[in-house]
Amino acid sequence: MAAGNLGGLVSPLFEVKSQSLRDEARLTLHPEGISLMESQKVLIIEDDPIVLETVTICFYVCRPEAEVLTAQTGEEGIELVRSQSPDLIILDLGLPGIDGYQTLKQLRAFSETPVILLTARDGEMARIKGLELGADDYITKPFSHIVLMARVKAVLRRAPAQSSDAPKGVYRNEEAALEIDKDTRTVTRQGRLVSLAPLEYSILDLLVSNEGHIVTRKMMLSKIWGPGYLEEIHYLKVYIRRLRNKLGDDPQHTELIHTERGIGYIFKARPGVSDLPVA
Repeated sequence: MAAGNLGGLVSPLFEVKSQSLRDEARLTLHPEGISLMESQKVLIIEDDPIVLETVTICFYVCRPEAEVLTAQTGEEGIELVRSQSPDLIILDLGLPGIDGYQTLKQLRAFSETPVILLTARDGEMARIKGLELGADDYITKPFSHIVLMARVKAVLRRAPAQSSDAPKGVYRNEEAALEIDKDTRTVTRQGRLVSLAPLEYSILDLLVSNEGHIVTRKMMLSKIWGPGYLEEIHYLKVYIRRLRNKLGDDPQHTELIHTERGIGYIFKARPGVSDLPVA
């Protein structure tokens, strides 16, 4: 099976039998010969058969150990997520029927599986909308197999790791009425359980671990998203806003997560109105 001319949607062109592609992919994506996707399932939801075939081939060549599932509609993709519990979802925004945004919204009602969006829309608002709905990353068409696999690698690295034997303990802050069980990754605020996506939890954990100290934007982006995301400030703004909302931290009178404009964020429980600016 091979992909021919992709009409500019995905580049460079793929040829399954090309030894050079195999070698390039392995050298670029497996510099130490270590696989990040052993026994993992990837669901690709894409209605364009050429793009669907090409992305599938990309996984077969670059990540042959991954089990690839495919769907051509949002409805079909949602059913596969329910029945197959994939480890990663690659979701096109321009789907027939329910579009990618609606599909993502429905997925986030019951699943926190990492989602990478494929979009032909290059506007910032389209990307922010996807992030607001809970996407973990996005790729703008056309894209190369190297970009795709690098994003896959980064997203899977951010997924919660298996718990180690060593207990991590519980963080409690009475002033903030906040409790974080770091072993179970559960968060309670003012006596109620707060449901956080993995990225939201990672941001909160990083801020709390540096309580009282400014965490720069670049440090947060590097530690949580990876060193290739240092300029993606809008990622951070979207997820800080989502995190504040879930914690009940009024952005106009923030009590927990404060903004140091142009620098970063600081976690410091401060009941009442804050005199610090917010994002």
